[in-house]
Amino acid sequence: MTARLGNLLGFLACAGLLAYAYYAQYVMHLEPCPLCMFQRVGVIVLCVVFLIAALHDPGAKGRRGYAVLLAVAALATIGIALRHLYIQHLPPGSVPACGASLDFMLKVFSFSEVLVKVLTGSGECAKITWEFLGLAMPAWVLISALILGAYGLWVNLRHQPPILRF
Repeated sequence: MTARLGNLLGFLACAGLLAYAYYAQYVMHLEPCPLCMFQRVGVIVLCVVFLIAALHDPGAKGRRGYAVLLAVAALATIGIALRHLYIQHLPPGSVPACGASLDFMLKVFSFSEVLVKVLTGSGECAKITWEFLGLAMPAWVLISALILGAYGLWVNLRHQPPILRF
């Protein structure tokens, strides 16, 4: 498998995750909390980097650059998912009440203030409204980001066989 095909498969995996997130939001009517939205942004970044890497199909140095970008995006997504899981497992009453929507906060506050408020967590982030095999959505995002990050490193850092051109 070439790096181009591998990156394309990574893009398709991210697109599938995003498609399910939008399905959960618009068909299942599960409204995402601010931390869910930040995790979604992380998956979008992974998706875009995989797509650009597939379209660009660079040499070894370029693939290393894409590997770094994928690792950073995956680690950021993992960090947000871990924070979300931590907030979901706090005892009742220790999480602040539901706050303003992310759209409202982005209009009123600076991005750094929004980031602090979102990562602090609020009541809507502590609710577990969806589970699969006993794991909440942030746990699945965490697992997916771990796998996609490791896969992105493997695809872009492994030795590429020479391409035969006729």
